[in-house]
Amino acid sequence: MLTGKQKRFLRSQAHHLDPIFQVGKGGTNDHLMRHITEAIETRELMKISVLNNCMDDPKEIGREAAEAVGAELVQVIGKTIILYKESKDHKTIELPR
Repeated sequence: MLTGKQKRFLRSQAHHLDPIFQVGKGGTNDHLMRHITEAIETRELMKISVLNNCMDDPKEIGREAAEAVGAELVQVIGKTIILYKESKDHKTIELPR
């Protein structure tokens, strides 16, 4: 579980990132979750964009994605989701206490 201070730090780190994945009208599926799992292991921090034609709630998609890949949901702002998962092999982000 992330503290407020850690979430603020991760939000500042994610500010300059571009979304890597987009969730469209098909919503989420196992294929997308598998790709997110692989990508977050190397990046630790990522943005996911929810397109306008997706009828699902971005907050629900964020919770679903975080649970499926074992990551922390840092923030859902508008249609952008920020996820964080500490990497085992490619650790680059040092969280504040």
